[in-house]
Amino acid sequence: MIFDAIVFAPLAVMLPLFGAALAFAFRRRRQAQRILTITALSLTLVVESFLLVSAYQNGAEAVLIAHWAPPFGISLVVDEFSALMLVVSSSVSLAVLLFSTGQGDTDSDQEGPMSIFHPTYLILIAGVSNAFLAGDLFNLYVGFEILLTASYVLLTMGGTGPRIRAGITYVVVSVISSMLFLLAIAMIYSATGTVNMADLAIKLGELPQNTQTMLHIMLLVAFGIKAAVFPLSFWLPDSYPTAPAPVTAVFAGLLTKVGVYAIVRTETLLFPGDSLNMMLMIVALLTMIVGILGAIAQAEIKRMLSFTLTSHIGYMLFGLALGNHLGLASAVYYVAHHIIVQTSLFLVTGLIERRAGTSNVDRLGSLAKLSPLLAVLFFIPAMNLAGIPPFSGFLGKLGLIQGGVESGTPIAWVLIAGAILTSLLTLHAIARVWNRAFWRKAEDAENPDPLLTTHIPSRREAKRNSTLAREAAMVAAATQNPASAAVNSDVGEEPEITTAKLLPAPMVLPTAALVALGVALTVFAGPLFDLADRAASNMLDRSPYIEAVMGSADGVPEHHGGNE
Repeated sequence: MIFDAIVFAPLAVMLPLFGAALAFAFRRRRQAQRILTITALSLTLVVESFLLVSAYQNGAEAVLIAHWAPPFGISLVVDEFSALMLVVSSSVSLAVLLFSTGQGDTDSDQEGPMSIFHPTYLILIAGVSNAFLAGDLFNLYVGFEILLTASYVLLTMGGTGPRIRAGITYVVVSVISSMLFLLAIAMIYSATGTVNMADLAIKLGELPQNTQTMLHIMLLVAFGIKAAVFPLSFWLPDSYPTAPAPVTAVFAGLLTKVGVYAIVRTETLLFPGDSLNMMLMIVALLTMIVGILGAIAQAEIKRMLSFTLTSHIGYMLFGLALGNHLGLASAVYYVAHHIIVQTSLFLVTGLIERRAGTSNVDRLGSLAKLSPLLAVLFFIPAMNLAGIPPFSGFLGKLGLIQGGVESGTPIAWVLIAGAILTSLLTLHAIARVWNRAFWRKAEDAENPDPLLTTHIPSRREAKRNSTLAREAAMVAAATQNPASAAVNSDVGEEPEITTAKLLPAPMVLPTAALVALGVALTVFAGPLFDLADRAASNMLDRSPYIEAVMGSADGVPEHHGGNE
């Protein structure tokens, strides 16, 4: 292959960082800053697409920074799973960036200081990319800290009271998680003399079982907080909804998935087997059920989506905890699906707030009549999230259920029942939003927003009204009717079209593109499942990853899934 991961892998991190530096240098030139940011992220997506093609054709490849021999140097590892996560994360990040740019143009950047937003956003993407590529635990920790530091700034941008309060909670929880992760890294290094994950895959198995279990649990708890699994998800519903729509969307799509990625990577590479699978299954079940019950009780669409976000993390843990090939492959597919669909729904919610003035379903109504396009943009990813055939949500859940049937254990059957119940309750929560916000009349809402009961003319209607006004003015002038002429004395100019609540195209188009990308997961489900299948095979085998970094996998016991 012409394009080699050895050349391009570091660029997935360096391009956003260089872009951030340039964006900050042009902080006083808003348009140039936006062009630089979009260009940097677009180039990053192109590079990561090459990495995905390389991983699909060649399997796992490692880049040794400064050619330090493992396990001493920094290694970046590209395999099917990490490359897929890179491409999906950059795709949704680019869509969110375009949405935010359109919002800034429309609102004259009233949401916050743009000179800070763009470089901080690129630093966030660099941290996410570094976490997906990290070949050692400490570099993974650095990736987490980069993205978390950037997220603190984005979450509190604007300096409003609710954002500051949510930011404090988010910072405290994140610092606790990071301290626990760093402590686990120190203990692992003390026990094995390395933090390189390929090297740890060999050396951790030589430790006493009690030591392995302690280190295993510490990492799970640290990553569980970042992934917002129950009971460590209490912080998320109060943190994400307070941020601006683009920030909430990228947080919901990416940040928890980096935690999920870390759990999947360490579980399959460092702690193979089924020693804690029972605990993971119980956590997965509680995450699904408790999260969706919280979603049903919400009136705010953002909070409802935040609870569904935590609920559907349980599906990913379900596939991982099954310990078989089909379950893990379905989990990989479902992670990609959920990043795209969840981000789409948060962007659509931002459009709902703009069009209707609120995202509270108790005050919404008639949105399907007010904006049919908005109704379509909400309906498609909503049905996808609920798992309605033939969307990708249904395909991913079907694969997870088949993996549970293949496992055949009593707890697997309980999880299957929980997954089906969660899917039905998700449909109920989504249908409740649809019926109240889009289907019922605005007059039937509780304390409806005045904007919903006031007719705002479309551009076509405004143009027609303008034509009629001109015709009336011409008739008045021809008949020399002083009263009519006085009433229409100012109709010679084009009347101002009310656009405050019309949906701006620069915000609609990125949202529509992301919704279409979610549909593409169904259209191209075959190749994507093939990629997920390869990713699962290589993660369960472990030797391709270890050989890519260490040069050989001598001394590594074979592991092909506990239930195969």
